[in-house]
Amino acid sequence: MGGVGRMGHTPLPGIGVRYDLVTRERRRLSVIAHLDGSRTLNVYRGDDPDDTAVCLKLNAEEADTVVDALLPSHHSPNLLATAELGLVAERIELPSTSYWNGRVLGDTRMRTETGVSVVAVLRRAEAIPSPGPDFRLAGGDTLIVIGTREGVGVAAGVLGRE
Repeated sequence: MGGVGRMGHTPLPGIGVRYDLVTRERRRLSVIAHLDGSRTLNVYRGDDPDDTAVCLKLNAEEADTVVDALLPSHHSPNLLATAELGLVAERIELPSTSYWNGRVLGDTRMRTETGVSVVAVLRRAEAIPSPGPDFRLAGGDTLIVIGTREGVGVAAGVLGRE
């Protein structure tokens, strides 16, 4: 295994690939990428690969979620700093059963009623930044919103209304 912060990998025939890393804090961890898309994350107490402190088994969907959370390109540092101002950025999925499915964003009166701004809409593989009031919502859309924690909670309730 290389130095601190270096990723090494070892093929595991019939299983997948094991990736090993030593962190700046000299913690050893490994990720086993199984052939079925699942992952096993191991954190070790010391140098002994049998001395596991934590072992997490993640299915492919859970692994994708963790990867998404770890990718810095998905999170603007300026956006995360809004928490210091009492603001949060959240994803709210519009259910297909929502009253707003097929209606325009302006009709929700989101900003007026909740103080929450919709900064983007994710639809399938497309991102629509700064949707206007005439933007037509569709079930399955994910709205990226910014507001107070309370306002975001109210907005999620409004969008989930059937």
